[in-house]
Amino acid sequence: MTSEDERADATAARPAALLADAVTEALGAAGGLAAGVYLRSTTARLLRLAVLSGLPGPLFRPWWRMHVDRRFPVADAYRLGVRVALPNATETMRRYPQFAAGLPFPFGSLYVPVTAGQATYGVLTVLHPALPDAGEAPAGHDRVVRIARELGSALAGLESGGGPAVVWDGEPLCVRPPVARAFEGRVGRFAWDPATGALTADDRCRLLLGCSGAGPPGTGGDLADAVSADDGHRVLAALREAAAGRPAALPLPVRTREGQLRLMEFWTSYAAPAPGTYRVSGTVRDPGPGALGDAAADLLPDGVFCLDRLGTVVYANPRAARLLGRPRPLLVGRSLWECVPWLDHPACEDQLRAALLSPGPVHFHVRRPPAEGRTRPDDALLAFSVHAGPELLTCVVRPADQPVRGPVDVRPEDTADPPPSAGPGPSGGPPADPLSPAADEAASAGPRTAAHVYRPIVLAIALTEAVTARQVSAVVMQELLPAFGGDRLAIYLLQDRHLYLAWESGFPKGFLTPFEGVGLDARIPGVETLTTGRPLFFDSMDELAARYPGLAIDAEVGSRAFLPLIASGRPVGSCILGFDRPRGFSGEERTVLTALAGLIAHAMEKAQRYDTEAALARGLQQALLPRRLSAHPAVETAGRYLPGTQGMEVGGDWYDVVSAGDGLALVIGDVQGHGVQAAATMGQLRSAVKAFALGDRPPEEVMSGTNRLLIDLDPGQFASCCYLRLDPATGVARAARAGHPLPLLRHPDGRTEVCDLPGGVVLGVDDTARYPVGELRLEPGAILALYTDGLVERPGVDIDEGVTALRRALARVGAEAARAAGPSLTSVADRLTATARHTADRPDDIALLLALLRPGPDGGAGGG
Repeated sequence: MTSEDERADATAARPAALLADAVTEALGAAGGLAAGVYLRSTTARLLRLAVLSGLPGPLFRPWWRMHVDRRFPVADAYRLGVRVALPNATETMRRYPQFAAGLPFPFGSLYVPVTAGQATYGVLTVLHPALPDAGEAPAGHDRVVRIARELGSALAGLESGGGPAVVWDGEPLCVRPPVARAFEGRVGRFAWDPATGALTADDRCRLLLGCSGAGPPGTGGDLADAVSADDGHRVLAALREAAAGRPAALPLPVRTREGQLRLMEFWTSYAAPAPGTYRVSGTVRDPGPGALGDAAADLLPDGVFCLDRLGTVVYANPRAARLLGRPRPLLVGRSLWECVPWLDHPACEDQLRAALLSPGPVHFHVRRPPAEGRTRPDDALLAFSVHAGPELLTCVVRPADQPVRGPVDVRPEDTADPPPSAGPGPSGGPPADPLSPAADEAASAGPRTAAHVYRPIVLAIALTEAVTARQVSAVVMQELLPAFGGDRLAIYLLQDRHLYLAWESGFPKGFLTPFEGVGLDARIPGVETLTTGRPLFFDSMDELAARYPGLAIDAEVGSRAFLPLIASGRPVGSCILGFDRPRGFSGEERTVLTALAGLIAHAMEKAQRYDTEAALARGLQQALLPRRLSAHPAVETAGRYLPGTQGMEVGGDWYDVVSAGDGLALVIGDVQGHGVQAAATMGQLRSAVKAFALGDRPPEEVMSGTNRLLIDLDPGQFASCCYLRLDPATGVARAARAGHPLPLLRHPDGRTEVCDLPGGVVLGVDDTARYPVGELRLEPGAILALYTDGLVERPGVDIDEGVTALRRALARVGAEAARAAGPSLTSVADRLTATARHTADRPDDIALLLALLRPGPDGGAGGG
């Protein structure tokens, strides 16, 4: 290896060492089942699982990638920068049904963002036993938060030291969880520094190795010389591997020179790494009664084998070896999915996940594929029982007494040996470069992972929450591309026998422009897949170019899938998936992708109908809102309305300015709920309030009259409202409130305050309700702000905090406007709603009405 390669390996190993330490510490702090860290990647808005402890990596392949916009706890913790605690399965299902559908087991989980300053690097997650009380915090909660904070600071230190950006683009590094209990038998300890070659050992270590006096003297070679000649080279190899950051997953059995059995374990001490190498610590132990236990299990009539929490077989008795069809030397020390490939099946994987994450045992049946020389028919169907402990899974296997279908009945024709790209995880022989994008692509492309069974469930759940064509397209990008390792997506919709682009991601800028509005007579794959109803798969770009000569190609290498979007026999459009390297599409993948295309087509058809209805509803609402506000020479006004982004983006918020005698009436209101009915009720209330205002009725009469009208209409809704009658000549305003937020007032000297006005109950509840009138005074240059609660309310945050934030923003923006030449109230309104306007997820409508009393020639009020 060149020095450049060595430096690259050392650079990559440093964040891996920090992550491994963090998950190990978090797992111990929380008493958890598993822990992991997701890190940002070089792919925009995509997180990757970087380190996993306590669970076998191959079993959790569907969760190796996570788009930050998905409705998953990891994504929320990263995107929002908040901790997400899910104490049990009930709370998980309530808040994250997609996540719960994929892992429907009784466990709790905690997700803490890994941050430093303004940078968010990823998320530290811990899975722990379920808690009975939804309000109960998991053990070690505060310590896990501290670990995440310290990890963020350490990663920031790597970047600030001139290193590259901390990202992760490969497979997760699977590390062993900390040992929960001391080993049986006597244990000695040693430590080795590869930089100096020095080795230190305690007295018990020397005693167990049969060394007299102070030996071994103090080098790695001396440690190797202390065991039998046949085992010495294995000790040296284990030391070198651990120093390179790759400690063995299993204890190393060795014999002393006197022939006594000893077990040696080696750990990489990540805490203080030297450049490119790490200190090594280890133990030597006498297996003691454990060896007797293994010997006893060897005599059991049922097959018994044990897995560690990385999925490696650590023990198998002779009966298990016969039933699994592998000799013991080919079982022990290997990944279960490597040595028993017919267990590498999504249904079996789901049962093993249940055993790892559930408190009780799991029982299932597996039909073993026939093998040459097998004669006993009762061996064909095997019954498995899996019992999980803190460190090991004990599996009991025996022939089923009769071919009764259990929770799982996997037939041989459903299974096949896994291709090299879907090989075992890090514990069972990873690719040569497990951090390379190619290795990750190959892993995600394996046709027989649980991702392809799990993905339709998640996509179906996610599509139920998408109501617009844009939302459906976003869900497809977030769910479909990560599952199959794609990097490009385009969705075309059919309209008037032409295809129009609805969504695209990853294609070169402008590449898709020539295909916009293409007719159904064009000979291109996106059209052909729709007109024939057959999906088209191209393993390479050369194959695509040969099939369609002259077609513009967006890349020299890669592969493409063209899927027809057909709902109930009706053509909807076509979907294009792009991959940045050649790849094959297995029969199972083609089937799953075709089924997913059907789900997408139905969702898109529903979304198109919804978009049409929503456009009509928005037109209704725009017609109900004022096109222009009544003007007065002494008063400047500005209003803003932002619909909520959930549902039809139509609601019941409104504002208005009405001439009332020689003054102005300022009105703002909020009808409960969303949709066309809320908008219709809003229009009726606005008309009523405007009629009262034009008659210059006192504020208390306006509120009382509007309240009785809403009760008579009986729409099943209530509304809040604030009505303020302003006299521009004096600046005096008289106001009545019906359950509406208090106005804000910015004085000319920059002070802001919440106006203390009395109020009554919301409209539409009590026909005898009274609405007291309060009074306030606007000085020339003062700004009055009326608003609805959508501007100040945030989930999980007290509304008073939102009001305080708005008051401070009004003070700041008002001051900037006052310093600017020719201050404009419209710019103030735009600034106050800027954050909400750029927020993709607005659960409520927002209305804002501002009024500025202009100074007169003498510095007083402008009226008179």
